[in-house]
Amino acid sequence: MSTDLEEFVDRQGRSEEVERVRRLIDEHNVKYIYFQFVSVTGRVLGKGAPAHCWGKFADTGFQLVYGATANLFTDRSGEYIGYGAEARELVGIPEPETFRILPWDPSTARVFCTLFRGREEEDDPGAFLTSDCRGNLRRIHEDFRRETGLRLRMGTEPEMMWLKLNPDGTPSVEGKTQPYCYHIDQFAELQPVIHRVIEYGEAMGLTMIQGDHEDAPGQLELNFAFDDAGVTADNLTVYRQICRQVGREMNLYPCFMPKPFMGSSANGCHHNISLWQGDENVFLPEGDDPRLPSKTGLHAIGGVLEHLEALTCITAPTVNSYRRFWDAGFWAPLFADWGFQNRTTALRVSAPGRFEYRSVDSAVNPYLSFAALLKAMQDGIQRNLDPGPPEERNIYDAIASGKKVKKIPLNLGDALRALETDTVVREALPGDMYRVFHHYKNDEWERFCAAVTEWDVKEYLDVLP
Repeated sequence: MSTDLEEFVDRQGRSEEVERVRRLIDEHNVKYIYFQFVSVTGRVLGKGAPAHCWGKFADTGFQLVYGATANLFTDRSGEYIGYGAEARELVGIPEPETFRILPWDPSTARVFCTLFRGREEEDDPGAFLTSDCRGNLRRIHEDFRRETGLRLRMGTEPEMMWLKLNPDGTPSVEGKTQPYCYHIDQFAELQPVIHRVIEYGEAMGLTMIQGDHEDAPGQLELNFAFDDAGVTADNLTVYRQICRQVGREMNLYPCFMPKPFMGSSANGCHHNISLWQGDENVFLPEGDDPRLPSKTGLHAIGGVLEHLEALTCITAPTVNSYRRFWDAGFWAPLFADWGFQNRTTALRVSAPGRFEYRSVDSAVNPYLSFAALLKAMQDGIQRNLDPGPPEERNIYDAIASGKKVKKIPLNLGDALRALETDTVVREALPGDMYRVFHHYKNDEWERFCAAVTEWDVKEYLDVLP
């Protein structure tokens, strides 16, 4: 019986794609290739090799320690997160259809890779590596399509801040522009950055569509077209890499930290969600109300609301993420409710045929968040979960009038506990993935709880007598 790795390498049409890449390498005189994958936190990792190694890597892949899927970081006790030093090595196999030449360095290219267990392992040799978040999303989406006949299409709103650099080259906590929302003059001040990001984005396969200056210092949102879930997750990863390159060229720092400043908006990454059957959007209204999603759409919303507490752990994945929720004057989506164009709830129907999941920020790993949303929506559809009537009032006015609405978790520790007890959302973190994610994030929470901060010193240094 062939392994997952062997079937992946031998799948129909792949050899032709490998040869197509070989021709591109020769035609464009590519000298070097990054073979990349995505870690549990959304970082891009991998290996580089001279381009003449393409054929060998395409056939046999590269090897790297398992712990690379957790950034090869250690926890508070000095133990490697997820996998110890004795763990075996993964095998990364490139996907030739993702090969792209870097527009800022045409002698270099990159390709995404799928990760597998080693060929010689005693247990499940050559099986898909379950701590490969990108591979997990592909397989979870395929299972969803088989079971429901539907596919997930996603758009994201990748807010981030362009910060100035200190004289020593380190990033300052000072935006390049003033915090004026939709202000064209502030937008124009960043126009050289915008032009360069769009140029590189289009060259890397993103369809750039629109953008604006948001309401925090140096904050831009530049959008690209929505697509199937896996494509959009890759595009968001590429967009982040492009911003980092443009920052190097423009002497600026592209900041994806959710909340570097209090008193102004955070960096969100709203997810715009729709489910499709063939070319038909099954969220589109069915009745007389042009705002009301179909029954399938309502049940999907019901599933997301049912699992919102656990989802928050994945979509607001850092200690800093929860600063966004506490600075609640800036439309922070604190409440497990939904409505039409209602920015005070966790979900809003942003247009006919799609809804916007709002409790997500710029630090999100999209491969994990899309997979978790798939599981939550599938549960809602299978159980016919009713989300209740849409809330059209400002949620704070509704609560003042007596409405009972649950809040989402307001710190990472509470979110981790919610995820621990939610078996549906945990299915989006199969095999080793949940163990690695929990180890990483629980350690992050413990390190924060064990830290003495500037606030502690200011608040308590002179506490007595």
